[in-house]
Amino acid sequence: MMKFIDREKEIEFLERKYKSKEAELLILYGRRRIGKTEMILNFCENKDSAYFIGRLESREDTIKRFNNLILEKFNDEKLLNSPLQNWDATFDYITEKVEKRFIFVFDEFPFIVDRFPEIISILQDKWDAKLQKNPNLMIILCGSSISMMEKYAIDYQSPLYGRRTGQWKVEKMKINYLKDFFPKYNTEELIKLYSCLDTIPGYMVKFSPAKDLFSNIEEKILSKGEFLYEEIEILLREEFRDPSNYMSIISSIAGGLTTFNEVHNRTKLDKSLLSKYLYILENLGIIEKIIPVTESFKTKLKFKGALYLLKDNFFDFWFRFVYINKQELEKGNAKIVLKSMKEDIERYISRKFERFIIELLPLIEIWNFEKFGKWWHKSQEIDIVAINEKNREILFGECKWQEQVNAEKILKELNEKAKFVQWNNEKRKEYFAIFAKSFKRKISEFEGKKAYCFDLKDIKKLIGK
Repeated sequence: MMKFIDREKEIEFLERKYKSKEAELLILYGRRRIGKTEMILNFCENKDSAYFIGRLESREDTIKRFNNLILEKFNDEKLLNSPLQNWDATFDYITEKVEKRFIFVFDEFPFIVDRFPEIISILQDKWDAKLQKNPNLMIILCGSSISMMEKYAIDYQSPLYGRRTGQWKVEKMKINYLKDFFPKYNTEELIKLYSCLDTIPGYMVKFSPAKDLFSNIEEKILSKGEFLYEEIEILLREEFRDPSNYMSIISSIAGGLTTFNEVHNRTKLDKSLLSKYLYILENLGIIEKIIPVTESFKTKLKFKGALYLLKDNFFDFWFRFVYINKQELEKGNAKIVLKSMKEDIERYISRKFERFIIELLPLIEIWNFEKFGKWWHKSQEIDIVAINEKNREILFGECKWQEQVNAEKILKELNEKAKFVQWNNEKRKEYFAIFAKSFKRKISEFEGKKAYCFDLKDIKKLIGK
């Protein structure tokens, strides 16, 4: 069994709430396969707790399962003859029975709400009248449908609005934990793995650490019937009643259409409707809307040239290599698709290498930048720009997914492009950085400015911290 990896901040948050000596009603949510359930079970280990997961089943079966759980946890044989009939009685029972710190977890809460829409208003009423007065109670509502969790438990229109005592959106893992899942992979293989699966625990555990990347891709993503083969479609169907328009938008972005007008021209969706769909996809963490990192808060609101990119690497990979090849894959021709994919994979990974480096930058302790991102203006573009507003320091970086990179040539080009960046131009201190597989020769200074050259060996040390 794989050891529990990462989630220190999330566990610390839950432990702090557990020790608060107050009634707690916590909302914990995040996309599928992000590791929420494992984290909760790890937190609840060696603590008095009851874990109940929502299912697609009848109301009667749900109540029966909950009664069996309560019977087991409180060893109350009275429930055999007089089982709890509804959520009113359930929450009353819980309030009376809990005499020391006890955790109740309602996982996949949206499934429960789907069968029992009244549970939200009942929980609100019971929280106000009874539950919050029992300092031993800790209730965790957890769910994978981000839109539904926000609607049911966080949105100001929800009956639970103002009742929660804390919430945490569980995000993907940090890149420096990749090696814990795949200890035999070298740095280049880990970056390729990241480009395909991102750092989603539920996806990484489907790959065998004993097999090479392409064998895993063929067996676990390109093969009909496998978990990852239809995972994206399943996820979108859980979030949306009709995911067709969303799939069209995501497919357009995966295909390289990154501006609003480009996506509009491709999908033919009404502009106001497209804006709504893009906002929803951004809120779900599937896409991201980016603007040049040097833009101020005021100019951000007026900036017209925003780009839309797929934030989730597995979505990007799936739409790029699975979605467009579904016809061949349905016939069982995974090897044919894999061969075609290998011809294009390096170009795909070169784009993802930029994102990998942006996630890597906060781990580099030789500088102290506050904001990281891309910069572009008209025909000029810089892969990475990092800034420190207080010290007026700025870093210009380029990512080259290549061997034997000519650092001097890249730095000369980077220096020229940096002149176009309008940000504290008269008072700023400039640095340069290049990230590549390897260099012909590393350079530490360029025209009197500090320069850094990071190759795969350097990156290995950084993600090993």
